[in-house]
Amino acid sequence: MKKALVLGSEGNIGVPLVAHLRQCGVEVLEADIRPAWRERYMMADINHPIDLLPAFDWHPDVVFLLSAMVSRVTCEQASGLAIATNLAGVNNVLQLAKRAGSRVVFFSTSEVYGPECDPMDECLSNPRPNNRYGLSKLLGEQLVEYEVRTHGLHAAVVRPFMVYDENEDFGDHRSAMIRFTSDLALGRPIDVHRRSARSWLHISDAVRAIEAAASLEDYAVINIGHPDVVPMVELAEMIRRNVGAAPELVHIKELPGRMTLVKRPTLDRMRNLLGVAPRVSLEEGVRRVCGRVKARLNAGDRPISRLDEA
Repeated sequence: MKKALVLGSEGNIGVPLVAHLRQCGVEVLEADIRPAWRERYMMADINHPIDLLPAFDWHPDVVFLLSAMVSRVTCEQASGLAIATNLAGVNNVLQLAKRAGSRVVFFSTSEVYGPECDPMDECLSNPRPNNRYGLSKLLGEQLVEYEVRTHGLHAAVVRPFMVYDENEDFGDHRSAMIRFTSDLALGRPIDVHRRSARSWLHISDAVRAIEAAASLEDYAVINIGHPDVVPMVELAEMIRRNVGAAPELVHIKELPGRMTLVKRPTLDRMRNLLGVAPRVSLEEGVRRVCGRVKARLNAGDRPISRLDEA
């Protein structure tokens, strides 16, 4: 891979992926819906493919397709935009990639599995998502597979499990890792779901796996995650101790609707096909997140919360 187009380059996965690819000597063109003016960057929306033509005229070897409507709540609220972006927008990119002769790495989600798959296996599970985000991503995967099977597109699909980063954006819409840390560090209460459990993959390990997926010769769907599945109560306690928050700030609640209680991925394909095993333990990752979040808060980078509006 000499030239890579990263669609969704301004997101929490896109930014470190671009940095990783450039460190590996790859020439990268970034594209995102967010306005910005810098070299090797273009503003474009995958729902409007005409704006993407210059990027594909560049003939990238690989297109990393990260652009999407994300989150369970957002995709339920804006269902039309979610379906348009995560299906029609994906289709736009696939058609342009075929014309340019580019390989595609499609960034899906663990939400495609739904609550009935345990463990979550790429080959054995029958995915039945219980929210529109997971559904739209699963249908996007099927678009990719269709183009591979019928039109010779070279592609791979990665299903990430709880990727986190100490430099991740703050916000109520972000993952539990960054929300728990920022809220507890500010003395705000957090809600932790009883009996829920997740595995957590540090961004430095995730970008290695995403890059490796671009080198696969044959189409594959691959979980990327960490083998250690940890109860959310334990994660919250680990974070609470690291930031020195009071125990009473941790509130145990029942799981809301459209969520999966336990996400337990099989990771044989990540290890055997991608040759990637996680290097960052959860304990080390939590230390990094807590240290970085406290430094950001001390520097005035304060998350906006509904609590601030009360």
